[in-house]
Amino acid sequence: MVTAVFTVAGSVSAHSTHSGGLQAKANNVKLAPFDIIHTKITTKGNIATFHIAVSGKAGEITPTPIGKLAGSDVFSYVWPLTLNSHAVGFEKDAGILALAVTSHPDFDDTPEYDENGDGNKNNDGNVWHSHWVVLAPNEKCGPNALGVVDIPKGEKPKLPKTWPGLPLLIDSPNYKPEFNGHDLNVKVRFDNIDALKMANFDGVAAGLRINASAHSPLLCVKNVFDVASGDLSLPGKTNH
Repeated sequence: MVTAVFTVAGSVSAHSTHSGGLQAKANNVKLAPFDIIHTKITTKGNIATFHIAVSGKAGEITPTPIGKLAGSDVFSYVWPLTLNSHAVGFEKDAGILALAVTSHPDFDDTPEYDENGDGNKNNDGNVWHSHWVVLAPNEKCGPNALGVVDIPKGEKPKLPKTWPGLPLLIDSPNYKPEFNGHDLNVKVRFDNIDALKMANFDGVAAGLRINASAHSPLLCVKNVFDVASGDLSLPGKTNH
């Protein structure tokens, strides 16, 4: 539950400084830190920069912890892509590939990294961090809802090297999100960036939830705060 109230002051001036990519309607959601006003993807060499700007302070709100995994919330900034899932290490055509920057204080899914620098790698899920996820429509998540694709028991699909061990099509690479006022940027290195240059994208701010029974589907998109295009049509083009 979000208990604070956030204003949208300064959103017009912030919006005017962004060019290219997708310009989005400002002040159309209640929570300014999730009110997307601009998103784009650019490349330089083999480095891609994923960008989202909001009318408030990006990353200011994180979920309220409930003390357990089942029923816990995940807040996220997401770039859904037309890039094929195999480009980052999953099976080919596994679903909708997306880069996500997430915060979730009730669990840690980056076991190889110590984001808060306290020497414990298992207590920093609340710190904003990056994932690749594969999404697909899942009616068990709700009408017309998306969920992160589950890995059925006994199946062993192709997975990225930094898969965190959850029964989901999710990857936990060490891409460090950079928050600066209204802006969020993530730099991602690709071995072969050509496919991304041809990809379309969108920008989404959303809340996800772990299933209350912690069973399939494990992780559902429960609350879409804002969509840059308005209709998730992925009209953005890399480097435009």
